[in-house]
Amino acid sequence: MAFDTGLDPVHYRGVASMGARQALATLLGVAVVAALIAAYVVFLTGGPTPYSVPVSAADKRSVSLTLQTVAAVGPELSPNANWVSYLVNEHGTWRRSTVWTLPAHTLVHVTVYQFDGRSGLRNPFLAQARGVVGGSFTVDGKTMKVIDPADASHTFAIPQLGVIVPLEGVADDAKNQCEDAPCALSTAHTTITFTFRTGKKGHYRWQCFVPCAAGFLYGFGGPMQTIGYMDGFIDVV
Repeated sequence: MAFDTGLDPVHYRGVASMGARQALATLLGVAVVAALIAAYVVFLTGGPTPYSVPVSAADKRSVSLTLQTVAAVGPELSPNANWVSYLVNEHGTWRRSTVWTLPAHTLVHVTVYQFDGRSGLRNPFLAQARGVVGGSFTVDGKTMKVIDPADASHTFAIPQLGVIVPLEGVADDAKNQCEDAPCALSTAHTTITFTFRTGKKGHYRWQCFVPCAAGFLYGFGGPMQTIGYMDGFIDVV
């Protein structure tokens, strides 16, 4: 017994074909979005090869880590030449690497050459050093525990280890300021030193909490959320 659907066969085939095209377009759209998300994740988590901090055979209880912070990383070190960035000194050469390997239960003596200007802190809590040996740090040789929040350029923070150190910026009217990294010590900068102790083995995130990404929403986009610039990881082994 045949039933009359009331649909013209040609019209029915057209509706079915349209539905198939819509389904295919939806699948293609999902695939494109997934590819874009994957590419973005790779962009955020990718970057230069990790840097293993040298351990002295004479004193395995402490290591030294030398960094610089710059207002513009420059074309020599990055395709994002105008991005703010941290750099690490590896055997006398400045590299854009923010993934470092440190030994466990070891004192880390940090020196930061800070070439960037003053951005200011939105949260004054970050203006005081925490989690460092002696509860203090030095700025150009002067021992300090806190700075004026308005004078901060960046912070060095390892939340899981409770480490926070504010980095005082270069005055706006300072002479001979560095334009592009790597910056020479002959240009205007502040020198910050402090020491912290690594804990047990693990994978720890470190980052800057100053909204210093000019041109991005609220100052927290671009280099602030991209590995290899203003944040990274510390592998404690």
